[in-house]
Amino acid sequence: MSTFERYLTLWVALCIVAGIALGHIAPGVFQAIGAAEIAKVNLPVAVLIWLMIVPMLLKIDFAALGEVGRHWRGIGVTLFVNWAVKPFSMAALGWFFISYLFRPYLPADQINSYIAGLIILAAAPCTAMVFVWSNLTKGEPLFTLSQVALNDAIMVVAFAPIVALLLGLSAITVPWDTLLLSVVLYIVIPVIVAQLLRRQLLASGGPASLDRVLGVLAPISLVALLATLVLLFGFQGEQILAQPLIIAMLAVPILIQVYFNSGLAYLLNRMTGEAHCVAGPSALIGASNFFELAVAAAISLFGFNSGAALATVVGVLIEVPVMLSVVAIVNRSKDWYERHPAVARAEANRG
Repeated sequence: MSTFERYLTLWVALCIVAGIALGHIAPGVFQAIGAAEIAKVNLPVAVLIWLMIVPMLLKIDFAALGEVGRHWRGIGVTLFVNWAVKPFSMAALGWFFISYLFRPYLPADQINSYIAGLIILAAAPCTAMVFVWSNLTKGEPLFTLSQVALNDAIMVVAFAPIVALLLGLSAITVPWDTLLLSVVLYIVIPVIVAQLLRRQLLASGGPASLDRVLGVLAPISLVALLATLVLLFGFQGEQILAQPLIIAMLAVPILIQVYFNSGLAYLLNRMTGEAHCVAGPSALIGASNFFELAVAAAISLFGFNSGAALATVVGVLIEVPVMLSVVAIVNRSKDWYERHPAVARAEANRG
């Protein structure tokens, strides 16, 4: 993890301040940016989102899907948590905290939008940052790569239906045309572009050429993310200044779902006898979110000024410190994990 990535939370906090300040100083500029749309797609944001997403997808080798059978228990646990538990647990937490417990303290007209943002955030499993978290836990790299490739393949077909289902259960009108357009723009096309570019780089210069391009694009990706946050908070500034505790209240369900889903994945891997080097990244993949996609989808569906966009940004704000705490828990509990009889038996069989 680079120094820039390690202090992502600090940069996000600075972008919040800068965005709110600029929104007050130059509201006309932000209104002009917000109006630059074609078919409900904001063009400046679309460019920034592509700059965020394509470099991350460039790291994914879909040939790794052939390796999924090597750690089938870990793959099964992670898929279960990512697609059968995580979006639904986040929806339940959103309904409880946002729609019930915190309702008196939040803007009434944004309640459903906040819940929608939380659902969108949880419906997109993390892609690029997972490799950082896996490396910090000495995770099995082939498992991490194959699991991420499989999640991205599933996301192409599952993201829209899950989001639509949970928004429908929340009595939120689902703009299907915009939702499907978001999937095509921010998942399907970037996956195709990234894989074509990856293939070309590997054919022309091998892994060294790919690494050089990734080294150039990685900082651009983070700068694009931060620029998007400045725009978002330029639009959200009035609401945040009026009720500064909104961010803290939105963070509560996100924090609970991170620890709940990572803990569930970790314990299920332990019960099934999976190796610790697989259980660590499995827990981290089960807990983290593809927040770049979530931000893009929330803006497309509900707009810059929406509570949904703000809720996804809160996920960005707490991502790094929370995931580093999960990494620390996984590393410190390794001896405890490996004392489980199922893990010991599986290790003996592998030996």
